[in-house]
Amino acid sequence: MVSDLPTGVVTLLFTDVEGSTRLLHELGDDYGEALHEHRRRLRAAFAVHEGVEVDTQGDAFFVAFARASNAAAAAADGQRALADGPIRVRMGLHTGEPRLTEEGYVGFDVHKGARIAGVGHGGQVLLSQTTCALVDANVRDLGVHRLKDLSAPERIYQLEWC
Repeated sequence: MVSDLPTGVVTLLFTDVEGSTRLLHELGDDYGEALHEHRRRLRAAFAVHEGVEVDTQGDAFFVAFARASNAAAAAADGQRALADGPIRVRMGLHTGEPRLTEEGYVGFDVHKGARIAGVGHGGQVLLSQTTCALVDANVRDLGVHRLKDLSAPERIYQLEWC
């Protein structure tokens, strides 16, 4: 529900399953149960850290957090929760001030967060420079990257969650 979404400075978390089509072929009829379990585990991690689910699409989540540190902790817990399963998920976090409409969040920050997630690999949690500056966590600087459809390059960091 839109009224439950945090406003002001918000950290946006995007997830996507790596190789979902390949995984569907490999798991066959068991894919549905694996996907259900993946969703259950991620939702539990997000809820513990006060994340609010904005949207889901296929096997992807869009979650908002009022605090960047909660978003990073939720991402790390989510990756740990999935570590023993067949599904590997890439995650991207970006902090900004997206505009909240009747439909949810819109704006540059939403696109930037999704693009950051899109350059990751399964098991990775990537942070924008803005988010990295707000969290006290071990990170690895992955350098500056050009993100699809964004004019300015972005320095990307990998959260070391293991």
